[in-house]
Amino acid sequence: MTTPLDTTPPVPLTSVRGGSPLAAGYRRLAAVCEALDLRIAGDDTDADTGAGADPGGGAGAPGAGRWVTGARLARDPEALTAFVGAEAARIRERHGHEPRPDVAASRALHDYAWSVGVLMSGAWYLERRVPRIRPAEVRVDLTTGAYEVTPGHAFACLPDDPAAAPSAPSGARMSDARMSGVRTVPDGEALRAELRAAVVDHMRPVLAAFAPHVRRGPRALWGMVADDLVSGIWYLGRVLDQEERSVSAAAELLPTAMAPFPGGADFRLLVGREGRRYPTRTRIGCCLYYKLDAARPCGTCPRTCDTERLRRLEDGG
Repeated sequence: MTTPLDTTPPVPLTSVRGGSPLAAGYRRLAAVCEALDLRIAGDDTDADTGAGADPGGGAGAPGAGRWVTGARLARDPEALTAFVGAEAARIRERHGHEPRPDVAASRALHDYAWSVGVLMSGAWYLERRVPRIRPAEVRVDLTTGAYEVTPGHAFACLPDDPAAAPSAPSGARMSDARMSGVRTVPDGEALRAELRAAVVDHMRPVLAAFAPHVRRGPRALWGMVADDLVSGIWYLGRVLDQEERSVSAAAELLPTAMAPFPGGADFRLLVGREGRRYPTRTRIGCCLYYKLDAARPCGTCPRTCDTERLRRLEDGG
């Protein structure tokens, strides 16, 4: 369930389809992120939800009509309208009021950007692998808000990764065709560049489709993507009791504005009782949670002053 804390994921359920070298990393992500229900399709399929059926999100299969891929959101106005409508219904159920259309669209986009971002950044943070997830490989259950991703075989890694095997001798056949999509990059900064590029390539067509519905320009939209990318890494560090490491990792990933991202992670420390320090940041692009709960905006919202942030942090919330 969505809460006003920036580091809490907005989408509680995610499942993944296996058969690739990335599957183990997604299993590890599932094990450490209690808020995510990640499954490898083929290991366990739920016929009642239609998981594993109809990957294109079309009609004619179990669960048909409930699922829509990211690719369809980017190209099909009716699918996008259904996606936003499903988010509006969840807002009515959780908050008891009818959201404005642009608020529902912004919240739906926030959910999508956070989920896609944490799947990519989670693999990077936990496994030092950056998957290239195409919009066609992510789909959403309109009824529950659950996500499903089909892990592919394309990812970037460092030279010490087991997948980064030396090139085979001339004329030799690869022993494992699945490794053909692996790209080895020389160092950590090159891998961070791969993560930024992977997120941008995935989100660009999705943002173009959402823009008229959220009524915000490119800077605000890419600001939201940057926020959700940083937030996912921060969240992961918190659940692993590695907040300091995750804050450092997010700051290295986005040290400053890097086009198209209009700003960096920009963490700062708040000092509380007994000198305890708490990392915080202010969002670049508003997630509009305050439109759902005006009395308690996000902990990283520009509307939330540092005094209130400290109060919440020291009270455990």
